[in-house]
Amino acid sequence: MRYYLFLIPLLTVVGARAQQNVQQLTLKECYQLAKQGNTLVQQAQRSLEARQYSLQAENRSYYPKVDLLAGYNYLGKPLEINLQQVKDGVVNGSSSQSVNTANTVYQQITGQPLPQNVKDVIYNATKGIINTFYPDYNPELSKQSYFTAALALRQPIYLGGKISAAQQLAKTQVAAGEFNQQVVEKGLFFAISAQYLRILYLNTIIAHEEVIVESFKKNRDYATSLKDNQILPPYLLNWARVAYVQATNRYSNLTLEKENALLELNNLLGQPIETPIFIDDTLQYELKQLTVSGELQQLQNNPAYRLVENKTDLANVAVKAARSLALPNIFAIGSLNLYQKDLPVTIPPWLIGVEMQWNLFDGFQKYKRTKATKMLVEEARLAAVNTKSSLELRLRVSMNKMKALQNDVASLDSARQQARLTTTLVTDRMQNQLSSVKDVNDALLQEEEMQKIYYTAVMGYYLALAEYWNVVGTPEQFATYVDR
Repeated sequence: MRYYLFLIPLLTVVGARAQQNVQQLTLKECYQLAKQGNTLVQQAQRSLEARQYSLQAENRSYYPKVDLLAGYNYLGKPLEINLQQVKDGVVNGSSSQSVNTANTVYQQITGQPLPQNVKDVIYNATKGIINTFYPDYNPELSKQSYFTAALALRQPIYLGGKISAAQQLAKTQVAAGEFNQQVVEKGLFFAISAQYLRILYLNTIIAHEEVIVESFKKNRDYATSLKDNQILPPYLLNWARVAYVQATNRYSNLTLEKENALLELNNLLGQPIETPIFIDDTLQYELKQLTVSGELQQLQNNPAYRLVENKTDLANVAVKAARSLALPNIFAIGSLNLYQKDLPVTIPPWLIGVEMQWNLFDGFQKYKRTKATKMLVEEARLAAVNTKSSLELRLRVSMNKMKALQNDVASLDSARQQARLTTTLVTDRMQNQLSSVKDVNDALLQEEEMQKIYYTAVMGYYLALAEYWNVVGTPEQFATYVDR
C-alpha cells in the first residue's frame, strides 16, 4: 500500500511537469498552423495551382499543333474506273493526236501541211479503230482496303482575338483563385480568433469558479461545525451541501466545455483533434483605440470585395470573347505523308497551304451571346456595389457594438465589484451570527453570476473588435490585441 501512496504524488508531479513543458500557443501561432494544415486552405491552394496551370496552357495556344493522322478504310465493293464517262474524250483526243502526228511528219518531208480531206480520213480511221478496241465495261481495282498515315500541322495566324481573350480569361481566373484563397484564409482566421477568445473566456471563468467552489466548501464546512454545535438547523446544512455540489458540477461542466473548445480549435488548425495544446491565458479587458480614419477606403482591400470586383473583370473578358466569335479564323496548314498502302492514287509527299474559317450566319447566336455577356457585366457591377455597401454596414455595426460594450463593461465592472464586496460582508456577518448560511450561498451565487455576465460582455467586445478587423480585410491584425 505504501508504494501506491508514493506513486500518487509522483504521477501528479510528472503530469504537472509534462503540462508545463507544452508551449503556450498564441493566437498568431494558431494562424500559422491553420495556414499550413487546414484542409480548406489546402483546397484553395490546389484550386489556385490548377488555374495557374490553365494559364500556362493558354499561353501556349500560339504554338503549332502537330497531329499524327492514320486511317484504315475498307470498302463494301472494290473501286471502279468509269471508262465510259471518259470515252468520248479519249477517242476524240487520240484521233486528233494521230492527225497532228501525221500532219507534222508530212510537213517535215514536203514542207506543206496535209490536205484537209486526208486529215479527215486519218481522223475517222483512227476514231473507228479506237471505238472498236475501247472497253465497253468499267474495270475494278483488286483492293477493297487501304491504309494511310501522315503528320498534319496547323498553325494559327489570325483568330480574331480568340486566343488573347482566352489568355485574359485564364489570368482573371488565376486572380480569382488568389482572392478565393485569401477569403478562405481570412474567414478561417476570424473563426480561430472567436474560438481562441472562447478558450480565454473559459479559462477566466474556470479560475474564478475555483475560488467560488472553495468558498462554497468553506461555507459547507462552517455550516457543519455550527450544526455539530447545535447552533444551525439541519435543513440549512443541507442547503450548504446542495450549493457546494451544484458549484462543483458547474466547475466540472466548464472544464468539459474547455476540452470541447480545444478539440474544435484543433479541427480549425487542421491538426488531429487529440493533439495536446496548452492555452492558459485569461481574458483581460483593455480599451483598444482604433484608427478609424480612411477605414472605408480600406474596405477595398477586403478579399471578398476584390473577389466580386474580379467577377466584373471576368464578365468584361467574356464580352471580348463573344465578340471575337464574329471574326474569321486563319490557319497555316501542312501535311507530310508518312505511309500509304494499296491506295488507288498516289499522294504527294507533302503539302502546305492557308485555311480560313468564317461563320457568316448562325441565326444571330453570336449577337445574343454578346448581349448576355453585357448583362453579366452589369450584374457583376451591381454585385460589387452591394458587397461594398454590406461591408460598410458591417464595419459601422461592429464599431457601434464596441462602443456599446465599452459602456456595458464599465457598468458591469462596478456591479461585480459590488457583488464581491457583498459576499465578503455577508460572510463576515455570518461568522458573527448576523446572517445565515443561505445568505452566504445566495451572495456567492450572485457574485458568480455577475462575473460570468461581466466577462461575457468583455468577450463580446473583443469579438466586435475581431469582426472590425475581419471586415477591414486583415483579421490577423487582431492577434496584436490578444497575444501578450
